[in-house]
Amino acid sequence: MKVAIVHYWLVGMRGGEKVLECLCELYPEADIFTLVVDLDKLSPRLLKHRITTSFLQKIGGRRFYQKMLPLMPQALEAFDLTGYDLILSSEAGPAKGIIPPPEAVHICYCHSPMRYIWDLYPQYYRKSGWLARLAMRLTSSWLRAWDVTTSARVDHFIANSAFVAKRIEKFYRREATVIHPPVDVSRFTPSDTPEDYYLCAGQITPYKRIDVAIEACTRLNRRLVVIGSGATKEMKRLAGPTITFLDKVDDATMAHHFRNCRALVFPGLEDFGIVPLEVMASGRPVVAYRRGGAVETVVEGKTGVFFNEQTADSLIDAINRFEARLDDFDPAVIARHAQDWNRDVFKSRLQAFIASCLPQADVA
Repeated sequence: MKVAIVHYWLVGMRGGEKVLECLCELYPEADIFTLVVDLDKLSPRLLKHRITTSFLQKIGGRRFYQKMLPLMPQALEAFDLTGYDLILSSEAGPAKGIIPPPEAVHICYCHSPMRYIWDLYPQYYRKSGWLARLAMRLTSSWLRAWDVTTSARVDHFIANSAFVAKRIEKFYRREATVIHPPVDVSRFTPSDTPEDYYLCAGQITPYKRIDVAIEACTRLNRRLVVIGSGATKEMKRLAGPTITFLDKVDDATMAHHFRNCRALVFPGLEDFGIVPLEVMASGRPVVAYRRGGAVETVVEGKTGVFFNEQTADSLIDAINRFEARLDDFDPAVIARHAQDWNRDVFKSRLQAFIASCLPQADVA
């Protein structure tokens, strides 16, 4: 069976690329197709595969791919996938928009429909400059139409969470099977002696609402360490003396903070959220906004607590409730809970689903 894996872009190793690594482990002979690639940013596992890029690579796409969204449909449709029996698209950008051969089975693992043209469009529009807003006005309607049309090119959808499955049904009118993404929980170990600070970690974007955590911890006079690039001047002006910004850190430093924080504060509305599970694998609880992927991984009173509104007042109430019952959170229990999302579990579920979608002759 000849397999092609289509990934939106390969410019780093984040959650989507961890899923891609597992796909490559399941299909070591598969070819990878992607809009642009930065080979220096890829893991050895991905570099073992033949990687084909689009014409965007030749016109500066590696650096400016985010500004090339209107060209991506043409770039994807130009890929020649003739002869492939199975096509796996890894979708958080427009990867599913390839044109599959009629005889191929096309399965899309959807991390999210493109949030910047769908549910988060107003937020991205407000944060953009006047030229970007003009481009968004001119292109967003036909990009949505193209995105919906290309959903018909997919034979089977997989969603990385029930939250994403609902958006697939809303925007594409398609059902999706939920298979949560893999978490490399073996990298983390619990600690019985956490330090006296809260943590926010990950790339800082507007929808993650790090500002809510900053305001809440400033008002409570609690220490908060914010790890990740993208902190704005407004965030730093909002921050009191108990807030520390670390920008990007290496994996060892990140794991240290996961293991030693009092708890992760997770105020954003995430499609799934791998960082909370990495923190739980480190034995630490999570104080999370009660929407999105967090409700599928955090257990109230066992591995964390929830707050219901993305406001500092609601988060302050949750932190006070959490601190009133610190002894209820057992690091060993929390770490065991995270094991349900390990890589082997993911690969087993994914392999079984793919096998169920293939003609029996291909499975054999």
